[in-house]
Amino acid sequence: MIKAQNIHKYYDNLHVLKGVDLHIKKSEIVSIVGASGAGKTTLLQIIGTLDTLHDASSTLVINGIDINSLSGKKLAKFRNENLGFIFQFHQLLPEFTAIENICIPAFIKGTSRSEAIKKAEELLSFLGLSHRKNHKPNELSGGEQQRVAVARALVNDPPIILADEPSGNLDTESSENLHNLFFRLRDEFGQTFVIVTHNKDLANMADRKLVMRDGIIAD
Repeated sequence: MIKAQNIHKYYDNLHVLKGVDLHIKKSEIVSIVGASGAGKTTLLQIIGTLDTLHDASSTLVINGIDINSLSGKKLAKFRNENLGFIFQFHQLLPEFTAIENICIPAFIKGTSRSEAIKKAEELLSFLGLSHRKNHKPNELSGGEQQRVAVARALVNDPPIILADEPSGNLDTESSENLHNLFFRLRDEFGQTFVIVTHNKDLANMADRKLVMRDGIIAD
């Protein structure tokens, strides 16, 4: 599902990723842990095609597609259709309701309004949020906002979900509910999850835990 080889990344003279090799199988849940500055988020951004590869010898293949062969609109289309993103601070648009926020990636993809709304309503029902679909983010709890963000990540049925500290802004109960939700989603829909986290419980629940130190995967 994800094959990365010899991934390097520099920011000016700072060598952040120092030849990372990574292979993640379909429907696997993988956690990435490590101290701040180890390169976890940078690696996640590169896997998510939000940042570029720095070395000509670096290769990244996602769902059978060589990312180096894509650019511009083709890369944006690939990202929209194949990758879902969940962030620590939800990144919901405050002027839109829950269902409108969920539909945004589907509208970008070109899905009809009726089909996008139907899919969003199915996800809200699955996540137990049907009664909150017309509420704006400031009317939702932190846990509810994060579930809306999860639904937004799922609306295009992407095979891969990338999460960066997804429970870092939640209380203990909401964190546990979110962690269990990831495994329920994997079992229901077969998605692959790559999760950067400092939460030890979530990291240890994963099928596989990768430890990053100084820009490489140490374990």
